[in-house]
Amino acid sequence: MITILLQTFAACVSLGAQTLRAEELDAFAARWAAVADRYNDTAERQNIAGSSLYFLHEGEIVAAEHFGMADIANGRAVDADTIYHWASVTKTFTAVAAMQLVERGLISLDDPVSKYLPEVRKVHNPYGPMDEVTLRHLITHSSGFRNPTFPWGGDEDWHPFEPADWSQVAAMMPYSEIAFKPGSKYSYSNPGLSMLGRVVEEATGDDIEIYITKNIFMPLGMTSSYFDVTPYHLLAHRSNNYLIENGAPEAQGLDFDTGATKGNGGLNAPVSDMVKWLNFWLGVGDNGTFETILPRKTLQKMWRPVLPANDDPPMDQHIGMGFFQIDHAPAGGGKARRYVGHTGDQKAFTVFVYADPATNAAAIFASNTLDENIPPAEALWRRTRKDLFEIIFPLFAE
Repeated sequence: MITILLQTFAACVSLGAQTLRAEELDAFAARWAAVADRYNDTAERQNIAGSSLYFLHEGEIVAAEHFGMADIANGRAVDADTIYHWASVTKTFTAVAAMQLVERGLISLDDPVSKYLPEVRKVHNPYGPMDEVTLRHLITHSSGFRNPTFPWGGDEDWHPFEPADWSQVAAMMPYSEIAFKPGSKYSYSNPGLSMLGRVVEEATGDDIEIYITKNIFMPLGMTSSYFDVTPYHLLAHRSNNYLIENGAPEAQGLDFDTGATKGNGGLNAPVSDMVKWLNFWLGVGDNGTFETILPRKTLQKMWRPVLPANDDPPMDQHIGMGFFQIDHAPAGGGKARRYVGHTGDQKAFTVFVYADPATNAAAIFASNTLDENIPPAEALWRRTRKDLFEIIFPLFAE
């Protein structure tokens, strides 16, 4: 159930600005083995059904781990083609889609949200008129909109997973309130990014998933990426997801509908497609289309810290435009590195993607299992992220 791929058996390989000698290759292999052992041990102890972990450098998959099962009932093991749900990592696609429209002059980040979504004027705003809430506030999670999509729980069988149609979201506007002066601070908002996706729809006439497919998936060759319900020809690769109930994984079903919140968290894709997304971030392996998707200077601008985002302790984190930045120095000493990325969790999926643009290194993690009784700091994704930041990424800067 475990696969290790190391593309470092050649005599040398580029690492940052250096060329690795044999002893440096050995150092990487030893560090990865330590991280992989802890990753697999933790996954086994926490009853994780299935998970994948990739590390990239200069556009290549340097190392990869696959643990466990994509679907227990059908006996399908996790492999390179397994399709995970990427939850809030979807927001990075929606943010890039919005910035594409900015580049084309179709929208401005300083436009009021109400220009495209006049129904937001019904939101209660004790800090001023709703026309002062801008697209910039949405993309930087500083609008003052609440975190959850629904303002109530979803524990009844008849509750929809997410609002099915925009009309349902719009109907909640008179029962919503801005929580702080827009732009004054960060507060993560799923409705805010859903609204940004809706703005893309209003400005282009395409549903957000169609727009992203045509303008991001297709030029990047992300041919197995899609939103919500799995196409029949990809069902053999779709991962189920599992909640741990009484110490055992309980299947939650292959598919679920994110409805009017697709731009907030509707993406499904294999890790191989997410490799293409991360390489676009880093600008490596360009087939001549990267600049047509989004100019690199604009992508880099999206990575600049705008506001402190201290909801992921103990990380020193900021929010940019749709992307988070983490400044992290290894505990044993060394220069702090700035990582750009995003996490995600929905149903029982937990995922993250991070890149170090200074060294063209990146990591991708996905898990299909959630145990709500495990302390957050002990969760597989947090332990694995810490190991990557402490042990693997720093090697590429040495």
